[in-house]
Amino acid sequence: MIFSAFAAACADHSIPKAQLPELDTTNPLLAEWDTPYQTPPFSKIELKHYEPAFDAAIACSRAEIEAIVTNPAKPTFGNTIVALERHGALLNRIAGIFYNLLEADTSDEMQQIAERIQPKLTALSNDISLNPELFARVKAVYEQANFGLSKEEEKLLEDTYKSFARKGAALSDADKELYRQYTTELSGLTLKFGQNALAATNAFTLNITEPKKVAELPDFVRDALATDAKARGEKGWTVTLQAPSYVPFLTYSSDRALKEQLWRAYNSRALGGKFDNTAIVKQIANTRLKIANLLGYKCYADYVLENRMAESTPTVHNFLKELLDATKSYAEKDYAMINAYAKSLGFEGALQPWDWAYYSEKYKNEKYALNDELVKPYLELENVKKGVFLLANKLYGLNFTPNSAIDVYHPDVTAYDVTDADGRFMAVLYLDFFPRASKRSGAWMTEFRGTKTVGKQEIRPLVSLVMNFTKPTETSPSLLTFDEFDTFLHEFGHALHGMLGQGEYESQTGTNVYRDFVELPSQILENWGTQKEFLDLWAKHYQTGESIPAEIVDRIVASQNYLAAYLNVRQLSFGMTDMAWHTLTEPFEGDVEAFEMASMAPTQVMPVIAGTAMAPAFGHIFSGGYAAGYYGYKWAEVLAADAFSLFEEKGIFDAATAMSFRSNILSRGGTEHPMKLYECFRGHKPATKALIEKMNLGE
Repeated sequence: MIFSAFAAACADHSIPKAQLPELDTTNPLLAEWDTPYQTPPFSKIELKHYEPAFDAAIACSRAEIEAIVTNPAKPTFGNTIVALERHGALLNRIAGIFYNLLEADTSDEMQQIAERIQPKLTALSNDISLNPELFARVKAVYEQANFGLSKEEEKLLEDTYKSFARKGAALSDADKELYRQYTTELSGLTLKFGQNALAATNAFTLNITEPKKVAELPDFVRDALATDAKARGEKGWTVTLQAPSYVPFLTYSSDRALKEQLWRAYNSRALGGKFDNTAIVKQIANTRLKIANLLGYKCYADYVLENRMAESTPTVHNFLKELLDATKSYAEKDYAMINAYAKSLGFEGALQPWDWAYYSEKYKNEKYALNDELVKPYLELENVKKGVFLLANKLYGLNFTPNSAIDVYHPDVTAYDVTDADGRFMAVLYLDFFPRASKRSGAWMTEFRGTKTVGKQEIRPLVSLVMNFTKPTETSPSLLTFDEFDTFLHEFGHALHGMLGQGEYESQTGTNVYRDFVELPSQILENWGTQKEFLDLWAKHYQTGESIPAEIVDRIVASQNYLAAYLNVRQLSFGMTDMAWHTLTEPFEGDVEAFEMASMAPTQVMPVIAGTAMAPAFGHIFSGGYAAGYYGYKWAEVLAADAFSLFEEKGIFDAATAMSFRSNILSRGGTEHPMKLYECFRGHKPATKALIEKMNLGE
């Protein structure tokens, strides 16, 4: 029989029962979920369930497409465009679970499953986008007079047509086969890249058994390293390449030999060795170039940027150059300042990259009387979480209630019901805070389910935040650094974008926007992290309950532009090397390390270290969605600086400004061009000077 999970997925377009495959309802991925808000029943899902479920869902998706293609009725917006938008719901549900867990709680077996599934999904995607009969129906709707469509519907029609064209629908039969070949190759390469990067990160540890080598470290660092060592069955203290371990050791240890060893290991991950990604980097870049050329573009960046706010490669180059020209000399002064400070303390020679964190932290502590050890007691994770929830409540009226009845995928994860001021259910929010070997590094927001409206039923999102924060130890709870607090705000901004999304079509709601726009909601929220009015509400010492002193808040505010130019130029270097890889116009067979060195040369402030390169572990651009798009972080910083200035003018909790940001930005998703949405909120186009002015350079 056809189970109701699939029937619900097909509710928007009639499919003859004879065309539908039967589903094994004993597989929890294919069964109807009798769970709160139809959340995934993680505890019932086993690895053995994934492949059969994917195969069944792919068959269902093919049946849905066949029904659209063979529909004898004239192509219309409803029977073609909406039917396409709604198809694949069962497959999306399964993929939403599998691929999110592949990043957050993976295993060798799960990675092997991914390698087997990926070619099938790529083949399905190509079979849809390269189907001439299907494209003919889409084109017929696109070219006819579509009177009466709403703006949302017009945008969906335009997006659907462009998506087909950009995925090879208009190619010759021979070129379509090449497109299939290239996209299949690329899919496998990006998957392998991510697996290698994770394995290389986990492969290195530094075990220290001499007490004198850790005696100078703050208690919170030493305790965390001891906890890691104990968990690994090792004596003493263990440093890993996970950020909560790696960064504090570089920051507080004066042992240059150990720090150099650690820094080189981190910055040569997957650069040669067992998990070498260098050949894969070149293959990914070259395959993307082939795809771009096949579709009529000079380089991959030209192809990508056609669907971005920036719109063109020259615009991005000019944007990065403008910011670099305005800040490079100040970045060099930042380096010279810290170098001179280190020499005043007896350091000889020029500061190397592994020295930077230690001396810049000491200088910050001396100038601003501010360091992580001073701030961390006021940033106990539970309090920070309450503060972030409070911010969402004051701005948007949201409330967060833990729900233990919701199944979670790991014991570290907590699930929350999210409701608005009227008690309306808005979302489920999953929080996953701590590092583990099964989780990739970094921090990210994702969804197990997006937002859409089917008939009269509004389906609300299941949003997940995955981070790698400092873990609790045997002697203290999780105490965050200010950078980790900033990361929490950043990712929570993405979560708000997802949780407050409204709309009929999932492809247009929440974070389904242009990549250089998606970082605006995340980056603007970081601004509240240095607002005394906000911190005073919740930031309390985890032992004494004392509110964070005004003088510490003042120091945080005073230091927020500390090394701003250096950090800006460092970020620009990532954007520039990304653009270098994706503006190649000829296949690249050279040396990855040398290419990266040349691409970053205009931004170089720190000494260059041979035998290192970030590309082999640069997941954002080689296995994530930021290829030819890393500039978007700086682009969004400009948007965020300009947008937050309105909150500064009106009040950081001003209800009218918050409502405008919600209604024009957060709730609208990709229903209109982002520049129009931004101008509706701000009243004008953004300019780079907003970010440059925010840095207070020269002061």
